[in-house]
Amino acid sequence: MLNEEEHHLIWMSGQSWDGVAGTHRNMATALTRYARILWVDPPVSPVTSAAGWPRIKRSIKPTLTAVNNQITRLTPMVLPGFTRPIVRETTSVLVLRQARRAMRMLGIQPFAVVDAYVGNYLGHWGDDVVNVLYGTDDYVAGATLMGVSARNLRQRELRSLAQADVVAVITPQLAQRWTDLGASPIVIPNGCWPNRGHNNSAPPELQDLTPPVVGLVGQLSDRIDLDVLHAIADGGFTLLLVGPVDQRCEQSSRFRELVARPNVRFVGRVPADEVPSYLAAIDVGITPYRDTSFNRASFPLKTLEYLAAGIPTVSADLPAARWLHADLLKQQPDTPAEDVLALARSNDEYLSAVSHMAAVQRCKERDAIASVRHSSAWDKTNSCIEFASRHSWPLRAEMFASAIGLLPQ
Repeated sequence: MLNEEEHHLIWMSGQSWDGVAGTHRNMATALTRYARILWVDPPVSPVTSAAGWPRIKRSIKPTLTAVNNQITRLTPMVLPGFTRPIVRETTSVLVLRQARRAMRMLGIQPFAVVDAYVGNYLGHWGDDVVNVLYGTDDYVAGATLMGVSARNLRQRELRSLAQADVVAVITPQLAQRWTDLGASPIVIPNGCWPNRGHNNSAPPELQDLTPPVVGLVGQLSDRIDLDVLHAIADGGFTLLLVGPVDQRCEQSSRFRELVARPNVRFVGRVPADEVPSYLAAIDVGITPYRDTSFNRASFPLKTLEYLAAGIPTVSADLPAARWLHADLLKQQPDTPAEDVLALARSNDEYLSAVSHMAAVQRCKERDAIASVRHSSAWDKTNSCIEFASRHSWPLRAEMFASAIGLLPQ
């Protein structure tokens, strides 16, 4: 419920609203309980609009559209080559100008501005506006992955930290990096929407998959360890891949070999509202991230999203997954942790954990049928959902709202 005095947030996002529904979109959506949002997409140019963003109509002007009653979306339009030296100096100026114009059109004055991608968007809004830097990745470590200049990102990072009144990050690793640069970050981990996909039916085209089905939902890129996926397919499991694939991954021989295998089903990107039905086709979820500095500072959404759908999960042994695992042991000591969330550091450990979870699922299903409890009190996946509920986006949004002053202290 909104406060009696309606507040507005300007959300300068590093992710398009139409893109994969990542941290930015989920947090902004959850924050609508406390404020209305002007969501500002990453800038595009007329060339980008025509070539790389098919959902954006060809245009030379910024577009302002209503997502719903509480979120309005601005897609800024800037010069071609806007990430290149010299030209990129005009980008933030144009975006800020278009955001201010959108504010005038909407008749709003922001309570806070959230820069979710060190875009030089803080410190330009007046003394009464809270400047918030929201770190969801180690941007400098990921510069190569994103195809941008690490030196430029480092400069933007330092400038954004200097302008921020509040600094929030999703992992202790990011917090330590920015603490070393003189900031005092608050850690607000990623969240999930519990029960998502739990009671859905799998799409008809997936109902022929041979169980157990091991699933990977999300963007396929260099962050993913393809060796793990090959090992799971080698182990005889059905492997379901759901999500967009970036160009480098798609063109690799290892990826092409993987999706050509008879027990691998690659469906590509699906609309966000259809993802729950694809989750319903999965028996065990996996988060097979490579061990890189960028991944070590990340908090993969997919791990919690599997659990929120009632799917036991095997994750790479990265810091965020270790934190979740430790919290599971603390919060649900009577739940066998290996039945809910397992950590893996090798192909053999992935296979062992997947095999265990698949066997546990089969035993519980047999027990449920034998005792006719599956339609009443017994729920074969309630331990996963119970744990995920402790990490919901509404709880994360409450932390965020409190940190920036939207809630009374």
